[in-house]
Amino acid sequence: MTDELDRPATAARVPARRRRDSPLRSAWRAIRRPLAQSRLVKRALASTLAGALRFTRWTNPLVNKDLDIAGTYEKVTPAIIALWHGQHLLIPFYYPRGKPLIVMVSRSADAEMNALVVEKIGFQAVRGSGGRDSSRHLEKGGASALIALKKALDGGKNVAMIADIPHGTPREAGLGIITLARISGRKIFPLAMASSRRKVIEKSWDKTTISLPFGRASLVVGEPISVPADADDAMMEKKRRELTDSLNDATERAYRMVDGNA
Repeated sequence: MTDELDRPATAARVPARRRRDSPLRSAWRAIRRPLAQSRLVKRALASTLAGALRFTRWTNPLVNKDLDIAGTYEKVTPAIIALWHGQHLLIPFYYPRGKPLIVMVSRSADAEMNALVVEKIGFQAVRGSGGRDSSRHLEKGGASALIALKKALDGGKNVAMIADIPHGTPREAGLGIITLARISGRKIFPLAMASSRRKVIEKSWDKTTISLPFGRASLVVGEPISVPADADDAMMEKKRRELTDSLNDATERAYRMVDGNA
C-alpha cells in the first residue's frame, strides 16, 4: 500500500526536476555547436593558448645555455625538423625570432586548434598526414602537403613535421617524413625538448606532456638523417628506424638534463 502511494510521488518529482533543468540544458545545446564551430571563438582560444605557452617558455630558461640556436639555424637551414607527438607543444617558442618556419599539422578536426596556435605565433601551417606508408599517405591528402613542404625547403625555409602517426604507435616514426627527405634531398634533424616542471596526461595516446611555468628546459638535437634520392623500400624502412632511434635518444637526453641526471 505504501509502495503504491510512493510511486506516483516519486514519478511526479522526476519530471519536475527535468522541467527545471530543461531550459538551461536546451540553451546550452543551442549555443554549444555554434560556439564549437565559430571561427571567432576558435581564434580567441588560440590567442589565449599562444599567450600561455609564450609565458611558459619565458619562465623556463634553457639549462644548456651553450646551445647556439641562431648559429645552428644558419648552419642547417633549410632542413626538416622532426618532433614527437605530445612532446612538441613548447618547441616553436624556442625557435629563432623572425625566422620563417612551415609546420605540418594533421588534417583532423582535433588538430585545427594546433594550426591556429601555430599561425598566432607567426609560422605557417600546412595541413596533412604523416602516413604509415606511401599509399595511405597519399590517400590522406599527404601528397599536397608534401608538395607544399618541398617547395618551402626549395625556397630556403625550414619545415617542422611530427614524425609519429596520430593515434598510432607513439614515438615510432612514420614514412611520411622519410619520403619528404628523399624527394627534397634535405636532412632530417630530430629535435626534442623537455621541462623540469611538467604534467603528463597519462590517458592520452601519446602521453601528451604539458610544460608548466617556472622550471628549467632543455633542447637536444639528435643525429641528423639523410635519405638517398634513389632509396628503395628497404632503405626507406632503415631510415625510418634510424629516425625513431635518434629522436628517442634525443628525447631521453633532454629529460635527463632537466631532471639532473645528465
